[in-house]
Amino acid sequence: MRHPHPASPYEGEEQNCVGATMMRQSPRDPSPSQQGEARWGFFLPLIALALSLLAAPAIAQPLPYHADPSAREMAPTIAPVAAIRFLTTADFPPFNYRDSTGELIGFNVDLARRICNEVNVACTIQAWPWEQAATALSDSQGDALIAGLEMTPENGKLFDFSATYLALPGRFVTRAADIGGFDAGKLAGKTIAVRSGSAHQAFMQRYLPDAKLTEFPTEIEALAAVEDNAADAFFGDAMRASFWLNDNLACCGFAGDPYFRPALFGQGLSIATPAGSDAVRHAIDWALIKLKENGALDELYLRWFPVGFY
Repeated sequence: MRHPHPASPYEGEEQNCVGATMMRQSPRDPSPSQQGEARWGFFLPLIALALSLLAAPAIAQPLPYHADPSAREMAPTIAPVAAIRFLTTADFPPFNYRDSTGELIGFNVDLARRICNEVNVACTIQAWPWEQAATALSDSQGDALIAGLEMTPENGKLFDFSATYLALPGRFVTRAADIGGFDAGKLAGKTIAVRSGSAHQAFMQRYLPDAKLTEFPTEIEALAAVEDNAADAFFGDAMRASFWLNDNLACCGFAGDPYFRPALFGQGLSIATPAGSDAVRHAIDWALIKLKENGALDELYLRWFPVGFY
């Protein structure tokens, strides 16, 4: 996912919200990646697509549930949490980006608002350039960073992390006609398109060595190979593939089950807080459980990911 880089403080766009109310303040300028990638450049050309998802109908699909159902997060101690100052970026659609009017929107922005509503505290949401966002959190410019910071040992020395709110599975994509008969246990001799050097390529080489891998520089090229009958299937990041499928549903679709391998594919998305900020982190974790229980987290998932990746 992302890693902090030292930089001087930079004024980002700040939005205030108390409950469901948000107010734009002075305009200012502003990605999880996996396995050493600093950004998910795949998403940067998808602003137009992300905007179209706002009006897209939700498709019936499995819903994510990453919380341990036996866990009981302690109720937050509200008194020490007068407000939550969320930091994010504005370059990572559909999670956090600007719409055509310049408004800061996205899945993470909506989630931050819902967390504030659930905990019933005031909050601000401020956009910083990615290379300065983690440093801003370290320098007490905010209370929580919701922008896909990776849970690495290095980052763990500086920050604590909330519970995962969105895991990132690997999935197969095949042509529509092949979905029903797909069997991951019968891939011997089949041609599987992968992104060269990816964790998903490593997964295939380790666990499904009988498949014939064809490498491509990008996920888009690997997915296009399936559409063009140059490969029998694609295996890669399910979330990235879901956006390609949004434009290619007549051609292709997910086949088989999702594969959750945090050691390979990353721990998923969580919210970073400065180390030791237990009151804020507990409030966020408590809110995430409540948002799952009351359906708000599912609502956001269906809104922003109409082609679900679970």
